[in-house]
Amino acid sequence: MIALGVHEIAGIAADDIRAFAAKGVPGDDVLLVVHPDRAPASALAPLLRRDDKPGFVVTDMQDIDAFVPSGIELPDSPLYFITGIDRGDHMSNWSPEEALPALTEAGRTPLALSEGIHWVLQQPAVLARNLCFMTIGSRLRKANGTLDARTPAIWISNGTGRDGRERRNAPKVGWCWWGNRHTWLGFASTTGRESR
Repeated sequence: MIALGVHEIAGIAADDIRAFAAKGVPGDDVLLVVHPDRAPASALAPLLRRDDKPGFVVTDMQDIDAFVPSGIELPDSPLYFITGIDRGDHMSNWSPEEALPALTEAGRTPLALSEGIHWVLQQPAVLARNLCFMTIGSRLRKANGTLDARTPAIWISNGTGRDGRERRNAPKVGWCWWGNRHTWLGFASTTGRESR
């Protein structure tokens, strides 16, 4: 995170991030995250890398930072840990509408978009072609109070359409409809969040 400059985006000293990280229990399923209020998704997405190509946000999601945690509670801390992370491959070809109650019943909460980006930043191999994931813990509430039908996801661009051929294989932050299924998208989730 420090090498990528996430601390500068968040306005947190590198030494403070190191000290906070030292409080954590090492493991593949423990992740250090910067609160989205300090490091929004729009600033983090370009830091993603795959095949030396930078990440990007799809052109029809320029309101990305308005997708805020919904139905989940983040720690009131600039830095926190998430544990028990799972990509949700077993839920591929489920819709977000179907996946959310199943995650809740299993005692899990969906990742927020910024948490999903942090996961790929720190463990790039988690983003694999045909095994990508949605982050339905972030939603956009419209002015009339209803939720936008778009739900955020992170996957790998095929370089088609508005993405452009030069972005083939680049990490892509986009969206899918709340009621639609995709065979190549699971639902990333966690067993807990804590600021220690």
